[in-house]
Formats: sequence, structure tokens, C-alpha cells
Amino acid sequence: MKKFYFLLTATLFIALISACYQPSPLYGTWSDNQGNKIILSSDNTYTAIIVDTNGNTTNYSGGYTVLENVISFSRNDGNMNTEWDIRGGILYLKWLDSSGQEINLTLYHIA
Repeated sequence: MKKFYFLLTATLFIALISACYQPSPLYGTWSDNQGNKIILSSDNTYTAIIVDTNGNTTNYSGGYTVLENVISFSRNDGNMNTEWDIRGGILYLKWLDSSGQEINLTLYHIA
């Protein structure tokens, strides 16, 4: 009887823990029709293809961290901090290109 209650308690504990786990809504591939694309992985790395205001494409990659609604991307030219927001399947954020120009991104979750 004790073994039954132990197994029942262990099963309920595992069910509770697994039910509370929620992956980040940022994980996945985000893209738009202008050629901008950001891939955010669960191991806190990213790859980005960003089209600047002049139409030039730049590739970025590195690590990222999230604190509340701020995401910090590590890049070759330093860290970039920006606020993010997800509404439905759309990610809104501001990207600073290497010349310091701000690019407003509206990216759709595609994968």
C-alpha cells in the first residue's frame, strides 16, 4: 500500500512539474516580406538577416538573453538591447544596424 501511494505521489509530482513548463514564445523562425529573418534557438543563440534602410543585407549571429520584455543580442560590434512584443504570431522589435540606424521590424512566426 505504501508503494502505491509513493508511486501515485511521484506521478502527480512529475505531472505537476511538466504541466508548469512553458517554452519561450520567442523560439523559432521569424520573418517578413522585406527579407528580414531572425532565428531564435532554445540554446540562447540566434541568427539574423537584416535589411538596412539602404537595402543592404547584413548577417548577424551570436547569443541572446531575455529579461521580461527586453532582449539583448550579442553582436560583433557590441550588445544591442531592444524591447520586444508578441501579439498573436507577430513579433515587434527595433533593430539597430551597424551604422546606428533604427529599423522597426514586424516579423511573422513562420516555424
